[in-house]
Amino acid sequence: MSVVAIDFETANERRDSACAVGLAWIEGGRVVRRESRLIRPPQMRFSPGNIRIHGILPADVRDAPTFPEAMAPFLPDLAKGVVLAHNAGFDMGVLAASLGAYGAPVPTLTGHCTLQIARRIFPDPAGCGLSKVASRLGIRFEHHDAGEDAYACAEIALAAMRETGARDVPDLVRGLGLTPIRATNAARRDLERSTSARALRVAGATPAVAELRFSLRGSTGNRYVVVLEENTGGPYLRCSCPAGTHRRRCRHVDALIDGDITDLISNNAEDVERLRLRIGDAVVGPVRVKGAAAA
Repeated sequence: MSVVAIDFETANERRDSACAVGLAWIEGGRVVRRESRLIRPPQMRFSPGNIRIHGILPADVRDAPTFPEAMAPFLPDLAKGVVLAHNAGFDMGVLAASLGAYGAPVPTLTGHCTLQIARRIFPDPAGCGLSKVASRLGIRFEHHDAGEDAYACAEIALAAMRETGARDVPDLVRGLGLTPIRATNAARRDLERSTSARALRVAGATPAVAELRFSLRGSTGNRYVVVLEENTGGPYLRCSCPAGTHRRRCRHVDALIDGDITDLISNNAEDVERLRLRIGDAVVGPVRVKGAAAA
């Protein structure tokens, strides 16, 4: 039976916005394998607070695999073994919601929470958050890196086994009387009407020739407009911000090219993916953008 610790990082407050996953396999009383992957979420909306936590930017995941693609190599081990996570309700929820966003089935998993384990085996008035428990146990890791967090989670479980004399992780959770935490498959989202679904479906669609226009919030709260226009030289983006009007490439253009909708205030998130595909299909080499010369 495989035992795998898992950790997800998310782009925003939604459980289906996973942007990174880390995994650590336990065998023979030690961590024997570690993996981590970046993930492109269905919608490229990254909350500033989430970025401050994990440091992952939209540009980092622009060409990353989707959730089902990233998780495909690991789901068999998760389904046939024991899954560990620190605050497992969150990570199990991310797994279920992210698979559900693509209409993919959620495997039946047996999950246990190392936060609950730590509260019983290593209680402390300071709390049992991942970094606090790891620090008390002398586990060195880089917090909020998904691969590192999964490793720390696995090491906490191993420390609890040593402390209690448990033979393995199943023996540990039986001895503590822990109830498994399930990744439940919620009702599938409407794949014809949801914003994420529309963004996913445009990959096979032919965008209309009509102008694509976006309104974005500037760093000082000003509203700027970016327009995709066509001329004899091909498509180009025009931004109304000061940098754009002075023929310099601006962060608003860069954000749209990366698929980042964090500052998008026009209600057309699905058009950002159409823009990305339009530029990718039409241009080989640097994107031709009006006002896009090197700043």
